[in-house]
Amino acid sequence: MITVHLKYEIDPDRIDDFEEYGRRWVVLVNRFGGDHHGYFLPSEGDSDIAYALFSFPSFAAYEQYRTDSATDPECQEAFDLARRTGCIRRYERRFLRPLE
Repeated sequence: MITVHLKYEIDPDRIDDFEEYGRRWVVLVNRFGGDHHGYFLPSEGDSDIAYALFSFPSFAAYEQYRTDSATDPECQEAFDLARRTGCIRRYERRFLRPLE
């Protein structure tokens, strides 16, 4: 299993847009065979940092998701939402594996 950890720097004035972006991706990742563990939004502390975690059975399955999502209309709409609104300033992606 591979788990993707995303750290987002978001625009706190566009948090509603980011929440919509996150809601879309939870459904999309699950549709593509992943297991989305959710988005985690600022509460106390930094107001511009959010996280997301999702897993795929293997790195190969994750790569297939990346390939397929690049041409999927709903995925492209979600990417466009983030670009259009500027709710995401930047992000970092890390790959994790569980300790068995």
